Amino acid sequence: MIGVSCTHFGSRPFEDWIGPISKEFRHWEVFSEAEHSIIGNVPRLRGLIDDAGMSCSVHAPICDWNIGALSDRLRRASLEETLETISASAELGASTVTVHPGLSSMAVDGMGQQAMARARESLKAIDAASRDAGVVVAIENMPQVPFFLGRTAADLESLIDGTDLGVCFDIGHANTAGQIDDMIDIFGDRIVNVHIHDNNGKRDEHLTIGDGSIDFPRVLGRMGWYGGNWIIESKNLESAVESQSRLLKMLS
Repeated sequence: MIGVSCTHFGSRPFEDWIGPISKEFRHWEVFSEAEHSIIGNVPRLRGLIDDAGMSCSVHAPICDWNIGALSDRLRRASLEETLETISASAELGASTVTVHPGLSSMAVDGMGQQAMARARESLKAIDAASRDAGVVVAIENMPQVPFFLGRTAADLESLIDGTDLGVCFDIGHANTAGQIDDMIDIFGDRIVNVHIHDNNGKRDEHLTIGDGSIDFPRVLGRMGWYGGNWIIESKNLESAVESQSRLLKMLS
């Protein structure tokens, strides 16, 4: 199924968006930030989604957050927020929860391995929570930004080694890191969610599909086995609607 997710939606209440979104899409990946935090809002959001005849998934918080933080207190707080989001997602009936793998220090060089170790510790707890809650959790590959963990398929594989966590394959992110083929080759059917948007290979631009340099017919052709959701991560609803139109033609 093709769904939509947009960080911009979180600036206004759920009620403002359910109508416009459900007019164009049958699936919404709710970005659990700001006005759209699902923590404490499950009955309200569940009612809206049910009334609209939609299905949903969740993107866990990414702001004020770092499960790879070198500070134990900050790491634990970020982990607790993520675990509570997973629990709320189970109550919501979400199909998947997508989680970022954490950050290295933005101020001090050379802290990558320490951050990776902290993130692995957090991801083991997230794996246990996923099993306990009965919710599929997908760890997302990151764009080519130095302080992001999980930019390469090899690093992401190292982070989730020894867990049953799935992978959210972000095609746009992978394009900035030259990792599209490696992601598909290494993870294969461990990919349980896909984020799809375009860019020109240098920055994470979240362009409308077809407005950048990604060869989507080739990428989609390599993923003929995939039966999960295609989540269009857009800058706005209008771009998402156009992306959906173009994607449907490619998938037909």
